[in-house]
Formats: sequence, C-alpha cells, structure tokens
Amino acid sequence: MAELFYTQEHQWISIENTVGTVGITDFAQKQLGDLVFVECPEVQKLYYKNEEVAVVESSKAASEVYMPVDGIILEINLILEAKPSLINSDPEGKGWIFRTKISNITDLRQLMDLKNYKSFLEESN
Repeated sequence: MAELFYTQEHQWISIENTVGTVGITDFAQKQLGDLVFVECPEVQKLYYKNEEVAVVESSKAASEVYMPVDGIILEINLILEAKPSLINSDPEGKGWIFRTKISNITDLRQLMDLKNYKSFLEESN
C-alpha cells in the first residue's frame, strides 16, 4: 500500500517503493477554483526539493507546484493538457500532476502525514 505525505504548500505525494506521485490537495484546488491550465514539468529532468516544477492556473489565480523531494520526473499526467479540470474533480486521484523517482528518501521525513496535515489546516484557519 502506498504511503501518503503532504507539504505546507498543499501538495500530496503518494509513495510506492521509490516512486512518488504528486498532485495538489483538495484544499488547494478549492482555493484556486476551476482550473483552466496546467503546466507540467520536463520529463527525465532532475529537480530538487522545493524547486518550482509546475504551474496550475484558474480563472482567478496561478499557483506554483513545488518538488516535495529531490527526484527525476518519470511521467506527467498528459490528460491534464486537455482536461485541467480533472484536478478539481479528483485532486488526490486521477488529477495527479507528475511521477518522480525519489533520489533521497530521507526528504520524506520533513513532510506531514494526514493527521498532521489536518492539524496544519486547522491551525492555518
């Protein structure tokens, strides 16, 4: 079963072995509103933790997506090019943005589990 972690930038990463699938949380997509465009990262490129790798845009705002861990982009969700609203309808499932081969698994220690992310959301409000 995949392990799920969250960032303070309202992103999630689901881990299976050393591959992470990354997207934005339900909270983030609600804040942005209806998404109209997704700019995905470059495949086979190495990105470092906290580096900007993608952009999601709605009619009211654009938001950067940051790399939650060091890693090489393995795959992007090509469906988002034609249907960015998939992130609105299924942000933590079919609306994933990219998959990465994690370079440094210890980066996960700095991320939150679901319980801590929920506490973070409560404290932010």
